[in-house]
Amino acid sequence: MRVLCVAEKPAIAKAVAFILGGGRVSTRETKVGWIKNYDFDFNFPQFGSCQVTMTAVTGHITTIDFPENYGWGKCEHSSLFDAPVLTKYTDKNSMNIAKNITDEASRSNVLMIWTDCDREGEYIGYEIMEQARKKNPSINLETTQRAHFSHLERSHVIRAACNTTKLDQKAIDAVLTRMELDLRTGSSFTRLLTDLFRRNFRYDNVVSYGGCQFPTLGFVVDRYKRIKNFVPEDFWYLNLTFKKKNDKAKGTTSATWTRGHLFDRFAALCIYQNCIEMDGNEATVVSLDTKPTSNWAPLPLTTVEMQKDCARFFKFSAKQTLTIAEKLYNSGFISYPRTETDRFPKNMDLKKLIQSQTQSQTWGQYAQMLLNDGSKFRQPREGSHDDKAHPPIHPVIFTSGESLNANERKLYEYVVRRFLGCCSKDATGLRTSLTLKWGTETFTTSGLIVKELNYLEVYVYNSWESSKSKIPEVQAGDKVTLASAQLSTGKTSPPSPLTEPELIALMDINGIGTDATIAEHIEKIIERSYVTKEDQGRGKSKSKVLIPTELGYALAEGFSQIGFDSMSLTKPFLRKNLEVKLKAICEGSIQREQVLQEIGSMYREAFALTSRSSRLLADSYRTVTASNA
Repeated sequence: MRVLCVAEKPAIAKAVAFILGGGRVSTRETKVGWIKNYDFDFNFPQFGSCQVTMTAVTGHITTIDFPENYGWGKCEHSSLFDAPVLTKYTDKNSMNIAKNITDEASRSNVLMIWTDCDREGEYIGYEIMEQARKKNPSINLETTQRAHFSHLERSHVIRAACNTTKLDQKAIDAVLTRMELDLRTGSSFTRLLTDLFRRNFRYDNVVSYGGCQFPTLGFVVDRYKRIKNFVPEDFWYLNLTFKKKNDKAKGTTSATWTRGHLFDRFAALCIYQNCIEMDGNEATVVSLDTKPTSNWAPLPLTTVEMQKDCARFFKFSAKQTLTIAEKLYNSGFISYPRTETDRFPKNMDLKKLIQSQTQSQTWGQYAQMLLNDGSKFRQPREGSHDDKAHPPIHPVIFTSGESLNANERKLYEYVVRRFLGCCSKDATGLRTSLTLKWGTETFTTSGLIVKELNYLEVYVYNSWESSKSKIPEVQAGDKVTLASAQLSTGKTSPPSPLTEPELIALMDINGIGTDATIAEHIEKIIERSYVTKEDQGRGKSKSKVLIPTELGYALAEGFSQIGFDSMSLTKPFLRKNLEVKLKAICEGSIQREQVLQEIGSMYREAFALTSRSSRLLADSYRTVTASNA
């Protein structure tokens, strides 16, 4: 029997082939230089001893598009919501990749899919199947085998080959639904906007629309508007420093007013004078409590958390983080880096993974301690997300980093330290809270004594330190002497410009994009000149912030003036609704045709309103460019 295996990436195909083939693999060239065919033998329990060919694609082979008579300038923009859709190859290389699959399938009895185990990978598997069945009609959804794997450790890959399932028709339908809606809405709105700007401003570039990119732009513009329209206000607050009565030591302790601050100067002044008249330079201890406290170890690692952390710790962009993580995954060092799951499976052998890290000269001693000291290791905390496709991101095998560049070493070390940290106990300490009363007002202060660092010994990206100033040894009812009691003033500050970690968090919470596509959407609004990245701060505090361009700001402002209500194209609600519906397709609670009808009609209505109100978009751009002239 002959089995054709197809992976989503050439590197995965090579790695899987040499694992299953035990190193006894012959290689054949194809018409696409980076695509190889690997031939070997493997004994599948479901098929017996087989001759196997492993090859690859490079992502999607095909895309969907409109027929030629619906090209730009050949039809009304609104007609694209009802236009027929056809499937075509993405480019010439894809055509040759598809032919390789068709030819190899004609000589095979079984097709086995090795694409990424997510919704998109399921659809790519379907594309592969469609090419394979062109010369082998026995290949279909019922006969095609689907291997499920999340990393390239040998036993894991062999287990995946021996325990295949079928392709998921529901996931395929969900992706096809998203692709069709994106094609119809993206093409119609892009043509409308581009023609509008060319007609009114002789703007040469394409003004592109994307269902995820515009809400992403909306987040950036909303923050920028809050800064731009911010009006500072004066406020007043009481500030105390105190020491134990009759204590001759020089140090004092600060206490914070529980009211925070007041915007009424006269009210604040009256309170201040009243406190002086009542208690002078003394305050009374209301309570002193010392309680155990913890600094929690991190949850298992998801894609979104990895992107946010790498932006904070290493100044990597979301796209850069994913690119590096993909390379580490393809090299077999870490698990699949696109996952929403923040809980490890109960049967996963975490100690085996820890054992592999004992080789490190940097964190190996800590890993060994986790294995040797039963009181230090703990089963990681469980988050609330499980995408049922991949476990959390974790190290698979140890590497000293000699084969990696500097950024790859940083990311690999981060993944390892995060994994070891989540397998460790929380840091523990004692928190002392003191409440004072001065006149009619209460003030609080607190101090921390760290008892055990635990996970913080290895997860060096977080810090938790004992307080430098100590709480005086006092009891409830004691009097303390005020070293100072001041009525101070300040001004409210505008919010800071949006950083990439903040934007990622906003997109994640609002359901814009997926863990696999968030980075792509951010990159798109930068490529389309809707947003720029600018430096803010200096030294270690230096960061990149996102600022809308004139065009990006004008588009967001123009759309906000049209009055879409819940359908606003720069707000997350419409896209989030689609993502919820796509998930429902995967769960089988709604049909693809129903989603196309419901969501499609909403976008059609939004398009009609935009078309009628396009003057507002043009006026918005004129206003923005004039004000910045």
